[in-house]
Amino acid sequence: MTPHVALPHQDAPPASWRALLLTVGLFFLWGMANNLNDILIAHFRAVFTLSDLQSGLVQSAFYLGYFCFAIPGAIVMQRFGYKTAVVQGLVLFGLGALLFWPASLMLSYGFFLLALFVIASGLAFLETAANPMVAALGSAASAERRLNLAQAFNPLGSIAGVSLGATFILADERAGDVAAASAVRLPYLAIALLVFAWAAVIVATRFPAVATQPSAPEARTPGAYRKLLASPRYLAGVGAQFLYVGAQVGVWSFLIRYVAVELPSLGTQRAAWLLTVSLALFMAGRFVGAALMARMSGARLMLLFAVADAGLCVVAATLGGLVGVAALVLSSALMSIMYPTIFVLTLRDLGPLTKPGASMLVMAIIGGAVLTALMGLVSDLGSIRAAMLVPTACFVGVALFARLHRHDRVTA
Repeated sequence: MTPHVALPHQDAPPASWRALLLTVGLFFLWGMANNLNDILIAHFRAVFTLSDLQSGLVQSAFYLGYFCFAIPGAIVMQRFGYKTAVVQGLVLFGLGALLFWPASLMLSYGFFLLALFVIASGLAFLETAANPMVAALGSAASAERRLNLAQAFNPLGSIAGVSLGATFILADERAGDVAAASAVRLPYLAIALLVFAWAAVIVATRFPAVATQPSAPEARTPGAYRKLLASPRYLAGVGAQFLYVGAQVGVWSFLIRYVAVELPSLGTQRAAWLLTVSLALFMAGRFVGAALMARMSGARLMLLFAVADAGLCVVAATLGGLVGVAALVLSSALMSIMYPTIFVLTLRDLGPLTKPGASMLVMAIIGGAVLTALMGLVSDLGSIRAAMLVPTACFVGVALFARLHRHDRVTA
């Protein structure tokens, strides 16, 4: 079944279609950067001899960048429009990728974390601008399906990132520290060149007014954020996004580690390919979810998926072995619709507060830093199985948020 996604009308100006296609490409780019981190955690753990908590700092540094730069991204977006925020985000993204070269020469874990922070600062600009822009390119009634379809290209980038990392970064697990550290240079140089090229194309492309116009004056004041912070409905969405991102990043970050403990005969590189399978299921789940949303509300579907994911994480935490690995891999398919659905449900009916509202939702991505580090701590103190109880609790929280919205109805 083909999902109805309400893209720009067939008679829409070419600028709308070009803007949509270039924006969808952004989802691919930041998916590639996000999931290369899962490879880096396993890679740096071996190169720098790190504990699970220390290796989890890869995600902490990365998502701290999201937290710190989401509001600056929103400020740029409010004053100059979506397009300018996207271009600035791509420039920061590319500069961060270039920093991997000197970091590998210095063999410095701290320098690598700085490079990841810079990359994430750029991605904060991209996500703050791209998600609400896609949601705005069509009717409100179909915004969940439209954003889920656009987000389907995010796991495609994730698969490309993990495949790139497994092939070039984890290619030789026996390499010495210097040789192993240098394995990151060419992949990140290629990413930097691609990102700068994409920025140049966007600069040269005419975007429609919705992507270039500034926000209304009332949305550009501190009062806008005070109004958002006074809304329990909005804060519930931010909390749900914090929990969801923490669960997703935590499961993917420690999947390779989990497989190494539960199925030690596979080896790190093969475990990385299991992560690729997880991302493929995640991508398939986005398309299936978009189709199912033509028949039921996104909130109801997310409630079912979140409860099921909580159960799968319990299986991983209690049974382990092949069954536990299979449960974690399968959980990715059900995570697929959560981020865009929470995003749309939270921003719905905010009007001129949509742009500042989007920035705080992106700030909630800090859950990937906090909860991944917590999983690493639980693993160090207990076991990697016990760490899977953290995402279990997160999915329960997402299910409660979805339950609040299960009766929502939207008109075009």
